[in-house]
Amino acid sequence: WADRWDVYLVGSPDDEIHYFAIVNSLMIVVFLTGAVATIMIRTLKKDIAGYNEMQTLEEAQEETGWKLVHGDVFRPPQSYPLLLSVLVGTGAQIGSAFFITLLACMMRMLNPIKKGQALTAVIVLYVLCGGVGGYVSSRLYKFCDAKSWKRCTVATAIAFPGLIVSMIMILNVFLTIVGAATAVSFLTIFLVFLMWGCVATPLVFVGSYFGYRADKVEVPTKTNQIARFIPEVPYYAAPPVSVLIAGLLPFGSVCIELFFIMSALWLHQLYYIMGFLMAVLMILVATCAQVSMVMCYLQLCVEDHRWWWKSFLNCASAGFYLFLYSLWFLSSKLNLVGVLPVMVYLTYMSMISIAFGLMCGTVGYLSCFWFTRKIYGAVKVD
Repeated sequence: WADRWDVYLVGSPDDEIHYFAIVNSLMIVVFLTGAVATIMIRTLKKDIAGYNEMQTLEEAQEETGWKLVHGDVFRPPQSYPLLLSVLVGTGAQIGSAFFITLLACMMRMLNPIKKGQALTAVIVLYVLCGGVGGYVSSRLYKFCDAKSWKRCTVATAIAFPGLIVSMIMILNVFLTIVGAATAVSFLTIFLVFLMWGCVATPLVFVGSYFGYRADKVEVPTKTNQIARFIPEVPYYAAPPVSVLIAGLLPFGSVCIELFFIMSALWLHQLYYIMGFLMAVLMILVATCAQVSMVMCYLQLCVEDHRWWWKSFLNCASAGFYLFLYSLWFLSSKLNLVGVLPVMVYLTYMSMISIAFGLMCGTVGYLSCFWFTRKIYGAVKVD
């Protein structure tokens, strides 16, 4: 009786497709790793050796490329630093919650067949990871030399949960009017609100406290007082083209596995291979990091030092592609009748797309920060 489900789970014919999905994703990662290795080892090594050997003033004046912007590359973002810090902190919180949930599923602490249990675990872990979000956003906000730290902390605690709760509440009003079985009870909403107010928000404040107490992130070069003039940037290095191109690869690395996850969510199929999903998550993180580094290098080479927002948006656009994919899935795979079911589907998929975009954007931003500190730290700057 205990193993009555094994006939459905063991030796599933889809396993080959999962392997194919992983191989497909790994090929993208190998290609990108090659590109990053080429940049880091060949191009940068040659550039750094050349820059460090320049002795005369004439040679120094003729220097071109990414070295030129060393006095501006760590200039804090001039536009909306608070919003950027909050988005990155929220993305770190979502990523931590998702990773720990997958780890718990792999260690058999959660049963992935019980979808409700897994989704509840994601929400609870998101609440408990509030400290991560608060710490990351406060460290970045402190680096931006901004003063209104209370506003940053409150925004990190409220912005994303507030958006999600608002969407659910509006949807719930329509579901209650129609008398749908999927309408959420007032008690459940109140309990979630209680978790958010009494657990998540204090944890964000605790994380922020340690973030602001920590030393400011050190950078290898000094920032000039006057910002450098930015020449005209080629179309491929400027939004929206760069953003749309960069988002394709992270989405492409997960799109095959995504079909099975969507089928499990909306077509009542079983999804139980958490090891595959963990591998795909690792591949996604690697892809986001490498794409953002390559795009950042190309941008710095054309003497554009405003990489902060672009590094986030380049990978966050994967969430936009996920939403487009969900529209295709709706039109080709689901036979939903009436306006309300479509509304439910689009509301939930937009929430998932926003969370996915925030997570990918955070990986891109943090890896770019590491990359710029690494390459400018290797150059002798007068």
